[in-house]
Amino acid sequence: MSRVLLGVTGGIAAYKACELVRGLRMRGHEVRVVATPNALRFVSSLTLQTLSGQAVRSELFSLNEESEISHIELADWAEVSVVAPASAGFLARIAHGMADDLLATICLAARAPLIVAPAMNVNMYRHPATQANLDLLGKRGVVIVGPDTGELACGWEGEGRLVEIEKVLGAIEQQLAPGTYRDEVVLVTAGPTVEAVDPVRVLTNRSSGKMGFALAEAAARRGAEVILVAGPVALATPYGVERIDVESAEQMREAALQALDRATIVIMAAAVADYRVATRASQKIKRHQREALTLELVRNPDILAELVEREGRRLVVGFAAETERMLENARDKLARKGCDLMIANDVSRSDAGFDVDRNEVWILGPGHEDVEPVPAASKREVAERILDRIRRVRDA
Repeated sequence: MSRVLLGVTGGIAAYKACELVRGLRMRGHEVRVVATPNALRFVSSLTLQTLSGQAVRSELFSLNEESEISHIELADWAEVSVVAPASAGFLARIAHGMADDLLATICLAARAPLIVAPAMNVNMYRHPATQANLDLLGKRGVVIVGPDTGELACGWEGEGRLVEIEKVLGAIEQQLAPGTYRDEVVLVTAGPTVEAVDPVRVLTNRSSGKMGFALAEAAARRGAEVILVAGPVALATPYGVERIDVESAEQMREAALQALDRATIVIMAAAVADYRVATRASQKIKRHQREALTLELVRNPDILAELVEREGRRLVVGFAAETERMLENARDKLARKGCDLMIANDVSRSDAGFDVDRNEVWILGPGHEDVEPVPAASKREVAERILDRIRRVRDA
């Protein structure tokens, strides 16, 4: 369990701190909240206390609070500090070393990494003073996450929205995770591919991309530079990940090959269509004009095999999505493709594999008896186990 200090400053986005506290607790972190007095005008101390399970601190000089723990002790307690939302006023105070409230005092006293997620009116964000403060903080090593662009609560539109909470969580966990992948560039493919039949219809599969996205997120959390080539999926881009969106198998092949020279590790988690329609109809095929429809299919390129054959000292991991004789078929695929590891999973199950949040896999190495079972768990946990195994192979 890691110790996260969450600072909340005054602004309409303060209510999103509740979601952040909940997300941190769900991921097993201990959270203590320090809210400015203005923040408590937007979200109640009781709400933050209930979600965090800890008393909320607000006042710099409080006999009751100081009797429990001093602001210096709280600064020393934190393994990472994050301020979300971070107002323009807070950014100015911390940039210029003004310890005039509890939160700024703790941030100045803490030795742990500091993350700030700005949220404010677009004109305040664009003001030269705010930009200078952010530039100064960045040069000092403060991690700045966001802001996003969009409609703001004040009615303006532009930069200033608090980033999605998942991105803040990703930034926090990247600071907490061991940097075992800091020297790696990891190329991950994820999701399905779609092959057009006509301008309306496609051939595809049930892959949600969740396993590949979990692997990309976990690799970034461990410090890797991550390139994620994703088929059509409804998933947010993990924090710190470079994403390339594609549709067809040919597009995925081209994107993977373009990124290959940079990659030191390749994880082919995508469910690439084996076949495509030989001739795509230029107009929508009308049902009433045909009693039956026969499609001629041709093979798609074997992306995994092609990547293995390319020159370069990189480790390549494949996935075998099977519905029968899983280990036997996965072992055969490992031998045919020539990759370093093969991840086998049974996609016929309703509780693991495609389109669910859990998975159960077997990691196959080159030796016939080299099989490591990974019991059923969240795809996030399974991704960590796979990366542990890849790291052991890299270090061997």
